[in-house]
Amino acid sequence: MILADKIMELRKQNGWSQEELAAQLNVSRQSVSKWESGYSIPDLERVIQLSQIFGVSTDYLLKDEIENDSENHEFVQSDDVRRIVSLEEANEFMELNAYCAKKFALATSMIISGTVPLIFMAGMAETWGYNEDVAGGIGCAIFIGLLTIAVMIYIFYGMKMDKYEHIQKEILQLQYGVSGVVEKKMQDHEKTYHLSITIGVALILIGIVPILIAGGFDAPDYIVILCVCFLLLLISIAVYLFIVSGDIQSGFEQLLQIKEYSIEKKQSEKKMKYVSTIYWCLVTAIYLGISLYYGNWGISWIIWPVTAVLYAVVQALCQLISSKK
Repeated sequence: MILADKIMELRKQNGWSQEELAAQLNVSRQSVSKWESGYSIPDLERVIQLSQIFGVSTDYLLKDEIENDSENHEFVQSDDVRRIVSLEEANEFMELNAYCAKKFALATSMIISGTVPLIFMAGMAETWGYNEDVAGGIGCAIFIGLLTIAVMIYIFYGMKMDKYEHIQKEILQLQYGVSGVVEKKMQDHEKTYHLSITIGVALILIGIVPILIAGGFDAPDYIVILCVCFLLLLISIAVYLFIVSGDIQSGFEQLLQIKEYSIEKKQSEKKMKYVSTIYWCLVTAIYLGISLYYGNWGISWIIWPVTAVLYAVVQALCQLISSKK
C-alpha cells in the first residue's frame, strides 16, 4: 500500500472528510485530495503531522514508498547517467500520453475506415450503374482527405510528445514516491487494458463471420462488399481500443523501466546505435565501391537484402555478448 492509499484509509477510519483533515493540517482540501489521488506528496513536516494525527509512525506511512523506490533503482549502475523524474513531471507525462494516445488511435482508425468509402464506391459502381472511374475517384478523394487529417494529427501530437522522449530512451531515476504512484495507476488501468484487448479481438472475429457466411452461401458481390466494409469498420474500432489501452500501458512501463523499457534494454539499444551507424556506413561504402568498380548496378543491388538479413545476426550477436558481460 502506498502513501496515498494509507492517508485515505486512515482518514476514513477516523470518519473524517477531506475538509476536516485539511483543517487539522492547516492546508486546503485540494491538497489532501491531491495526496490521496497521488498527484502530489506531502512534505516531511506534513508527514510528521499526519503521523501524530492518525496515531501511527512515520515509518508506517513511508516505508512501502521507500522500498518501492529502492526496487525501481536496484539495477541502475553507478556509472550510468540518470535523468531525474519528479512526481509533477511523471503526472504531466501520463496525462499527456493518455490524451495523445486517443488522438493517435483516432488517426489510425480514420486511415482504416477511410478505405471503406473507396471499396464501397468502387465495388458498388457496377451494381448501381455508376461510372467506375467517377465512383473510384470519389472514394479516393475521401480516403486521401482522411489520410491527410490523420497525418496532421500524427505530426501535431507527436511533436507534443517529443518533450518527453527522454523518458522512453534515457535511464531514469524516479524521485521519492513516484514509483508507488505510477504502479498504482498502472494497476488501476490493468482491467481496462485487458478488457480493451478482449473487446477488440471479439470485434474482429465478429466481423469475419458475415464474410464466411456470404462465401458459404455464394452471396452476390455487393453483399460480399458490404461484409468487407463492415469488417473494416469493426477493425478500425478494435485498433482504436488496442492503441489507446496499449499506449497508456506503455507510458507506465516507460516510467517504471520494465519490460521493453528496462534499463538493460536501454543500455543495449544505446550501444546498438553506434554499431548500426558503423555497419550501414560500411555497407554503403562497399556497395558503391563494388558498383563503381564493376559498373554492374543491375546486380550489385543484391547487397542490400543480404546485408539487411545479416544485420539481424549482428544485432543478435551484440545482445548475446552484452548479456554475457
